[in-house]
Amino acid sequence: MASTQSRDSKLHGCQEAHRKFTHETRDLLSSIPKHKAWMRSDHIYQYQNFWYGAAELQGVINMQKNFKALDTDLIVATYPKCGTTWLKALSFAIINRYHFNTATSKQHHPLVTNNPHLLLPFLDHGYSTDRNPDLTCFSVNNRLLATHFPLAPLLECIKDSNCKLIYICRDPKDTFVSYWHFIAKIRTKNLENISLEEFYKQFCDGVVEYGSFWDHALGYWKMSLQFPERVLFLKYEELKKEPNLYVIKLAEFLGYPFSAEEESEGVVDGLLKLCSFDHLSNLEVNKNGKLPSLEIGCNTFFRRGEVGDHVNHLTPAMIERLDKITEEKFLGYGLKLG
Repeated sequence: MASTQSRDSKLHGCQEAHRKFTHETRDLLSSIPKHKAWMRSDHIYQYQNFWYGAAELQGVINMQKNFKALDTDLIVATYPKCGTTWLKALSFAIINRYHFNTATSKQHHPLVTNNPHLLLPFLDHGYSTDRNPDLTCFSVNNRLLATHFPLAPLLECIKDSNCKLIYICRDPKDTFVSYWHFIAKIRTKNLENISLEEFYKQFCDGVVEYGSFWDHALGYWKMSLQFPERVLFLKYEELKKEPNLYVIKLAEFLGYPFSAEEESEGVVDGLLKLCSFDHLSNLEVNKNGKLPSLEIGCNTFFRRGEVGDHVNHLTPAMIERLDKITEEKFLGYGLKLG
């Protein structure tokens, strides 16, 4: 009986979500390529060369019609499982450090009582449920926004502004493993499990939510080469290896550079400790809290945060194939990962 009620509840939830789609989106969903999915909906849909869940597709459409970036906007852009939570925390802490001193008021810092995703909500989710979401709640001196969307659907929204984008990329082998674990955690329970091998094939083919890892990264990489003053392209492995160097670089790009006095007084070190995986993952809010917008536990966003974990999950042949795809996709663009 409980099982039947659970299925009915999930079906009702899907129907409710479907009713929120515009007629344009419903017509589009019935006419574009789709593929079986395993995360929060039963299908993903191909639109403008990338793949999205139905809600995310609604978000793309609403955003393209209604979002116009301001000159002062700062947008954290990432492919899923590439260091999003960490980059959000670092960016928030940097631009708000004059309001929340990490040395003297650490216990009262918003990052101690809130998951980073609550402080930097996604444009994706805002526009999936509202044609004109209220973005003022993200504001301090700058609107600090976030997205998993590829660059292509964003271009029309940002072309007339001088907003800045911060992108972080990661070794696709580690990205894949982290993505697969993440799906297993947040998967709607009425959907089938997906094996590592099956998801591996889809990942290699680029048929996963937000599309091809390589096409996603290349979009932002090429813009960073053309407009380095507009796009900062970070690599997860470099940030892990030399965090001080790259956080100082990040702060300067955001327009909130550290002074020599701040550096000598350990402000950078304090900020890095505040935003570290060990610190954030052990906070009460991130161990037992939930994200209302996604209805998932905050602990879902903290697994290992390590470089090279893929060797514990992938066969040599799988590693070789991913490396080959990366080499072929990035050939001629000067982008090196892993």
